[in-house]
Amino acid sequence: MPPVEERTRIGCLVRTVLPLLAAGALAAGLVACGGSGSGTTSTRAAASLPGSGKPPVTFGTQSVTEQVLIGQLYQQALEARGFTVALKQNIGSTQIADQALRSRQIDLYPAYVGVFETAVARDATRYASAEGTFTAGQDYARAHGFRLLPMTRFSTIDALVVLPDYARAHRLRAVGGLAAIRGLKLGAPPEFRRREAGLRGLARIYGIRDVDFAPLTVGLQYQALNDGQVDVADVLTTDGQLQSGRYVVLADPRHVFGFQNVTPVVSRRVLRAEGPAFAATLDAVSRALTTSAMQRMNAAVALNGKSPADVAQQFLQAVGLV
Repeated sequence: MPPVEERTRIGCLVRTVLPLLAAGALAAGLVACGGSGSGTTSTRAAASLPGSGKPPVTFGTQSVTEQVLIGQLYQQALEARGFTVALKQNIGSTQIADQALRSRQIDLYPAYVGVFETAVARDATRYASAEGTFTAGQDYARAHGFRLLPMTRFSTIDALVVLPDYARAHRLRAVGGLAAIRGLKLGAPPEFRRREAGLRGLARIYGIRDVDFAPLTVGLQYQALNDGQVDVADVLTTDGQLQSGRYVVLADPRHVFGFQNVTPVVSRRVLRAEGPAFAATLDAVSRALTTSAMQRMNAAVALNGKSPADVAQQFLQAVGLV
């Protein structure tokens, strides 16, 4: 993936085309021809960025760790291309974000494609793939004045995890293997009991019915599993704790938990005003985001107390997007 950077001719160095450094480095005087000309060089370089002179945009996210990180990732990548971005990190649920987009309080927000389809498009259809879910959502979006941009490779969905010893003892690799276990102790948030992407779906799709359900506050599932209070815990696939290698994530081949890849939801009006580099920059970030990358970043913020802005910057630098 090519880095997000502009290129220019710097005659005082060599008479060839050289990569420009980031705008911050230019401002610090790291690239200069010397004398009074350095400020002019920096100004011209900034003006040549594709986002220079474009209208400012407002990006809305929820206040949970992963959404804040996603907002920082997209914002910083856009700003490196010269776009002006304001970040609102507490807009609330997907339904509220949709209302804010329609009323022009925000210009774009990151949605989980399955949530978008059920909460915004109000479509309860069970699609066989992430692509099918996305296509249905895109049809709805286009009919209402906005677009879904290409999805991330990662999907933040529920997952059932067990400890390695338990997996070996019961020869577990996939969710369906839990159906053979009597009196299975399963820990999950209280609403998991009633959800289709929960106990109802597990019973209907996998035949998992003999369950001793333990309602747990979100965040306590791992401790309950470690302490032996439950045999299996419902978690999210991008949780930072899964980077430790201490847990076995059971495969869900029949997709009872659906698909929740992230897609930026953007007003078509904004896409026209910002030009093609705007969507291309967002797409480049989305392509770089894998499940493992999100686990590491979520762990850095939620478990190690690092700044979301710093973690996002380090990732973008590592993949050449700032």
